[in-house]
Amino acid sequence: MANALTAIRLLLIVPFAYLRTSDDPHSAALATLAMVVAIVTDLADGPLARRTGTVSSFGGTLDHTSDFLFVTCGLFATASRGAVPWLLPSLITVAFFQYVVDSYWIHRRSGLRGSRLGRYNGILYFVPLSVDILVCLGWGVLHSVLTLVSWTLVFSTLASMTERLMLLGKALALPGEETARQLPR
Repeated sequence: MANALTAIRLLLIVPFAYLRTSDDPHSAALATLAMVVAIVTDLADGPLARRTGTVSSFGGTLDHTSDFLFVTCGLFATASRGAVPWLLPSLITVAFFQYVVDSYWIHRRSGLRGSRLGRYNGILYFVPLSVDILVCLGWGVLHSVLTLVSWTLVFSTLASMTERLMLLGKALALPGEETARQLPR
């Protein structure tokens, strides 16, 4: 059931992105509905999986992937109108692939290996989409807020990617010490 909620977000990706290519208030209103459904399903799928005992690595990866696709497709569409810098969705894409490669191929985990900054970024990536919708609905005064939020997320995404690279460098430089810390005493 939790994966079905996540799948709803996957189904919303293309319509949402299409709606964000327009700054028409009617498109923005429909995009608001899609965004609310996406956020509600995102908030509900994890607790539902935990309550029903259906938490799985596949479900976690599906959840993160659907969030990534929803946000980046929406931001690429928003960038096509010039509302946010192209750099933001581009960096999010690189950061997500770094996250996947780092988790599954470098650290050989069965699930995604998150970080605190990456988690906050993942949540905050919905903010420029929301602010842009408000701008399209007539709240033009928020345009400078949209610019500030977008560039702040560019820098925090770069910081998250740098943090992940630094941790990788430490893990590769100190394999004996890392192994020693994992062994029981």
